[in-house]
Amino acid sequence: MMPKEYIAREEKFGAHNYHPLPVVLEKGEGVFVWDVEGKRYFDFLSGYSALSQGHCHPKIIEALHRQADQLTLVSRAFYSDALGEFMEFACRFFGYDKLLPMNTGAEAVETALKLARRWGYRRKNIPPEKAKIVVCSENFHGRTVTIISMSTDPSSYADFGPYTPGFIKIPYNNVEALEEALKDPEVVGFLLEPIQGEAGVVVPDEGYLRRCYDLCKQHQVLFMADEIQTGIGRTGRMFACDYEAVRPDLLILGKALSGGVLPVSAVLADDEVMLTIQPGEHGSTYGGNPLAAKVAIAALEVVKDEKLAENSYEMGVLFRDAMEKLHHPMIKQVRGKGLLNAVVTEPKGGKTAWDICLALKENGLLAKPTHDHIIRFTPPLVITREQMLEAIEIIRNTFES
Repeated sequence: MMPKEYIAREEKFGAHNYHPLPVVLEKGEGVFVWDVEGKRYFDFLSGYSALSQGHCHPKIIEALHRQADQLTLVSRAFYSDALGEFMEFACRFFGYDKLLPMNTGAEAVETALKLARRWGYRRKNIPPEKAKIVVCSENFHGRTVTIISMSTDPSSYADFGPYTPGFIKIPYNNVEALEEALKDPEVVGFLLEPIQGEAGVVVPDEGYLRRCYDLCKQHQVLFMADEIQTGIGRTGRMFACDYEAVRPDLLILGKALSGGVLPVSAVLADDEVMLTIQPGEHGSTYGGNPLAAKVAIAALEVVKDEKLAENSYEMGVLFRDAMEKLHHPMIKQVRGKGLLNAVVTEPKGGKTAWDICLALKENGLLAKPTHDHIIRFTPPLVITREQMLEAIEIIRNTFES
């Protein structure tokens, strides 16, 4: 089949809920992917940061194969030899008492919302049905009905109502707005992305996270960090919250937790919060399955053993420095931390961010716009200096042409 035939088949039989770049991929290894015609590309999207360990990392794939030959699913109706091992490994790795495993990032966010509300009723004595959670404008935490109810982006929530109540929306990167919202005694949690990814890699002011965390402590409110995209080394630290020595009360993880091999997500918390949910009150058939458990252990070992957070920090500095030196009329701003970066563009001569991404594809690098004018550049954390320099040259030549 030709690429256009693959694309036409998806368009005919699939829901039109995505707008992909016109490239059909069939193979991946490390920082590279190949299309059905054999052309190689740098992957500078990394499955929205799920592929931090690179495509088909041999250690993760080996763990997948080994466990797939033995046992894939038991449901939580029974114990498995793999789940406890993963829970202990992750709790010690991240420094929490308990882990609640799920599959997708949206499921993990939903889990955190339920935990925060339950904690509010059982520990803070909030009146029934009154618990509120403060969220930030321009957030992106997923696309379930409850999650879109706290969105300020019409493309996420328009015509999907009625919406779930219980959310207070405040501006991002605004401590004073949070302080005002926390005067409401029925607030049980504050949920935020330490860096807003889908909004275009919006990095808050230095000290914002710490001041928000301190306010939450003062008001007996849970600090809930969605580190699904920013976590596990992506920003140059294990977590973006680490830059300000903030330890969330609820830590929400996904994406790179499996190295992009299969859906694995989790919420981590201490006993005071986690043990408010009892048997039968929350769960998932696939959450915590043996295959996911073994894959996640391997994925985290790769991050630690290969020092991917450290490499992310160094390669991020190299990338942003190079982008800032381009001085191109279409480049309005460069921002990010580690290897979570964005170039904010300004249309010129009828060309937009989408046109830039099409040109990048032709030159051998895949990236995707968000909000029409922002291009995210998020390569796998395994990228080497030589590979980064080659990719930077592609980006430079593309802008100049």
